Amino acid sequence: MHRSSGEDYEMNGSKWKSIGVALLLASTPLSGAIAAQDVLVLARAEDPPTADPGVEISNSGYTLIYAAYERLVAYKGGTTEVAPELAESWTADDAGLVWTFKLASGHKFDDGAPVDAAAVKFSFDRLMKLKAGPSDAFPVLKEVEVVDPQTVRFHLTAPFAPFISTLAVSGAAIVNPKVMEHEKGGDMAKAWLAEHSAGSGPYRIASWERNQSIVLDRNEHYAGTKPALKQVVIRIVGDVSARRLQLTSGDADIIEQIPLDQAEALQKDASVVVESNPSMYVNYIYMNNRQPPLDDAKVRQAISYAVDYQGIIDGIMLGQAKQMRGAVPSGMWGHDPQGFQYTYDVEKAKALLADSGKSDIHLTYTFSQADPAWEPVGLALQASLAEIGIKLDLQAVADTTKRELVANGKFDMAPGAWTPDFADPYMFMNYWFDAGKMGGPGNRSFYDNTKVTELVKEAGSIVDEAKRKELYVEAQTLSTQDAPYLYIMEKNDIFARRAVVKGYVYNPMLIQVYNFGTMSKTE
Repeated sequence: MHRSSGEDYEMNGSKWKSIGVALLLASTPLSGAIAAQDVLVLARAEDPPTADPGVEISNSGYTLIYAAYERLVAYKGGTTEVAPELAESWTADDAGLVWTFKLASGHKFDDGAPVDAAAVKFSFDRLMKLKAGPSDAFPVLKEVEVVDPQTVRFHLTAPFAPFISTLAVSGAAIVNPKVMEHEKGGDMAKAWLAEHSAGSGPYRIASWERNQSIVLDRNEHYAGTKPALKQVVIRIVGDVSARRLQLTSGDADIIEQIPLDQAEALQKDASVVVESNPSMYVNYIYMNNRQPPLDDAKVRQAISYAVDYQGIIDGIMLGQAKQMRGAVPSGMWGHDPQGFQYTYDVEKAKALLADSGKSDIHLTYTFSQADPAWEPVGLALQASLAEIGIKLDLQAVADTTKRELVANGKFDMAPGAWTPDFADPYMFMNYWFDAGKMGGPGNRSFYDNTKVTELVKEAGSIVDEAKRKELYVEAQTLSTQDAPYLYIMEKNDIFARRAVVKGYVYNPMLIQVYNFGTMSKTE
């Protein structure tokens, strides 16, 4: 999902990895026996950093959090729409500042305690006090009020159109207030929740042996339909060949982070299904709009026409991606399917560069090895720009250095990635184009167009979806003409599962999240 850095789960033609989590190379052997029919085994390369919904911002951690916790609302199947989960209904005042939720009865935490309004208030109070990454989704939350045991009220400081969607994110998980029994040194039980769960979801964390395995058992107090899977075991298997062998032998039911060439080979095995699903996970290039000559829109447009987008998708991604069309990805409402898209046109690029009056351009592409795709993409850009007379140097730095340079505007061009936390174009448009969010917060091209800023701010402050879409489409049209970013690609989400695993529902908002509670295994 989206990070404060905007960078996370990445892929290229050689391997996958999660950003910000060290790749664990030690392989963990399984039992040697095919997993039982009511036990699902997921093999992945690394441990999640933590299972605390108030802290965790990695997709690998969301695997645990979405299995162990419920939220007021949840994504509806494979869509970006939300439906009631803990809340059975809700209303808002005319100003959009006060939201009142009626809780459904019968929901219980894994210790049998009821999920009530006090637990909802505790969870959001804790989230906002921790002030970690997950709290970013609630920029205007002022107070959560308990009206009665089954009614809770949210007070906002300003209207916030995506508010309901934000209640479906990992950080909005409702936590059992009894976790405070495990508080140490004022940490609000952060240390304990790192490797335990206290939710009302279909599963609970039963055990966690770091860098080895995590075991999820059924929550016997879960209010929903009893899951078919009695247990989910997440094994840490650093070596990709070992993961693949365990899948084909039946020792693992799902494996992640597969090289694309191995994914193609696995497709030939009738006992295996390779899932390759379009996602809202995008790769793009920041162009520093404050740095000459990139402060000239014609130079940026020329560079945009010089890029061989399809060559990158076919050669580096082996076709497992598609070119972006504007900032809002396909599948997200607010996407403009008719929006302007730059194409590979060397002659047009040369003409624009000549028209700019700029020559002898020498730029630097600053990248890290955090994403293995970034270097080959840089090499492709280097070759493309050479065709129009622009020299591009590649500068490899540590990822922390890259982020610092980008945040402070000390770069020419740099690659980035972004995936939304919640199903609203706000996640792209307001972060990328608001002149007040330059640098680290999201506007990493330091793009400053007063009209575009006004459009995205207005769209973020009203609740009329039709009007918001109109504003966002206009902002996309204007900003794309200015070419502040290179819109490279939307990537597919890829993993492999045994064919006996049934009931998986892919949701583009929930990369590396599985609906374990409604999945099963049938021979």
